[in-house]
Amino acid sequence: MTVIDFGRIDVVSFDCYGTLIDWESGILEALAPLRAQGGVRATDDELLEHYARLETVLESGDHVSYKEVLRGVARGFARRFSISEADFDADALAVSLPRWRPFHDTVESLRRLKQRFRLAIISNTDDDLFAHTARTLEVPFDFVVTAEEVGAYKPSTRNFTFALEKAGVPKERWLHVAQSRFHDVAPARSLGLATVWVNRRGSRPGHGATAASGAVPDLEVPSLEMLADLVEAK
Repeated sequence: MTVIDFGRIDVVSFDCYGTLIDWESGILEALAPLRAQGGVRATDDELLEHYARLETVLESGDHVSYKEVLRGVARGFARRFSISEADFDADALAVSLPRWRPFHDTVESLRRLKQRFRLAIISNTDDDLFAHTARTLEVPFDFVVTAEEVGAYKPSTRNFTFALEKAGVPKERWLHVAQSRFHDVAPARSLGLATVWVNRRGSRPGHGATAASGAVPDLEVPSLEMLADLVEAK
């Protein structure tokens, strides 16, 4: 991994769900009724990994709304665990998303980083869903790019090129921060952006709700708080 010169950075962009928002807890909470109805014996990590497989497929074809992606994931779980569609709520995940909460270090770390950088969001979501989430993050972003706006889902590089053009900032002065190496680190690095991997899962095995990737970031940190500490130490 290389050393990032934070003095050369003007914009720091973030993935939202999984990086700023504790989406794995939100996903598991939303799936709890489905899990109970079907007598599902799978572990939390097995459910999250199945979520990743379903979501990756649904986001790889023609663009549909993220709400429809989440409905497709719910239907996929019902099929996987032989639960009748009459016995589950296909909207459970989409309805729950506005209630997903930030990680404990998110808001204060964003406030600290905001003092030095322009902040942005590049997220696989719909505009209206992020509008709900934005209120929980409390810190205003200089600009937001959603999958709905681009018409594509990360790991497409279109989302990042769209953001660069929207902000009018050279890629050399841009840093992208994310939990998913698959959705974010790999495509951002392919475009020459500096990247930080926030390893929210720590030493827990597996990849959770994101697809596996061997992409290597410029910097790995266990929390957003540590990134803010590193920036302030420079």
